[in-house]
Amino acid sequence: MKTKKQYNRLLFIFIPTVMIFLTVFVWGLGLFTDIEEEPYVSGETDRIVVGVSQLGSESGWRTANTESVQSVFTNENGYFLLFSNARQKQENQIKAIRSFISQRVDYIVFAPVVENGWRTVLQEAKEAGIPVIMMDRKVEAADQELCVSWVGTDSRQEGVKAGRWLEGHLRDKGVTGEETVNIVVLTGTEGASSAIGRSEGFREVARDHANWKILEEKCADFTSAKGKEVMEGFLRKYPEIDVVVSQNDDMTFGAIEAIQEAGRTVGVHGEISIISFDAVHDALEMVAAGTINVDIECNPNQGGYLSQVISMLEKGQEVEKDYYVEEDVFTIDNVTEEVLRERNY
Repeated sequence: MKTKKQYNRLLFIFIPTVMIFLTVFVWGLGLFTDIEEEPYVSGETDRIVVGVSQLGSESGWRTANTESVQSVFTNENGYFLLFSNARQKQENQIKAIRSFISQRVDYIVFAPVVENGWRTVLQEAKEAGIPVIMMDRKVEAADQELCVSWVGTDSRQEGVKAGRWLEGHLRDKGVTGEETVNIVVLTGTEGASSAIGRSEGFREVARDHANWKILEEKCADFTSAKGKEVMEGFLRKYPEIDVVVSQNDDMTFGAIEAIQEAGRTVGVHGEISIISFDAVHDALEMVAAGTINVDIECNPNQGGYLSQVISMLEKGQEVEKDYYVEEDVFTIDNVTEEVLRERNY
């Protein structure tokens, strides 16, 4: 690693000049309109250079995830960060990763917008000798061998937690196995590992309950606007909905707005129970108020874990393939003032 880095940093003296020229030229052609990337400064040869491709900024959770990364990979901590926002487009992420490779960064971190379609660019990074770390989401299993590690949340287990909560909730309400429970599911971006995992985990529990009827699952792209649109369609199509499972808080906000505009009630004392994911501050306020029944935490603070993985790699130590961040389940019973005060996202 040391030999490669010394060689790479000598090349930084020459390459950035060429890259700046090419970037200005290509930018003039309008080819990088969806990528925001800092130019590398050639004098910063004593720092660990990390290229981060974030999939976008579709939600408050994603913004917090980005802030976690940017707060760790700082000059003060010995890093030089190249950051790219792909705006939910895989082609932008691939362009960014190839740009990182051409600039010979020390490490590449990326949150894949979808699971498939990465083999070629990941192979290019491997051939260049640049370790790639996945963040938050994963690529398909066959391509994971091209990445040294992954840091994120256990989306399948999050889905299981949602199902287990619903089991207890229905039991506490006295709902028997003879009574049908009508469920609709707002899923995240199609092909996203987080959406796939949450769906699989929830279905795993649902299979044990013949009376749970999943009326429909529909993609709402992890956004509030789409969440409202999809929920409006569900309400028109299904007059009897008992439970809404919404795979992130932003979609939940839109869904609740649609339900309330339709004259229906939600939450602890409402007609429709709401299961959400992420547990951002605004959603936890709604949990405390009884509007959202339960919120399964998806912890965005992954920057520290990523830094630890890189530190281990710098020392030549072996790293695990998977590092899971800690997560909780929030209901009206455990969202305290202290929890809300400390929630920074």
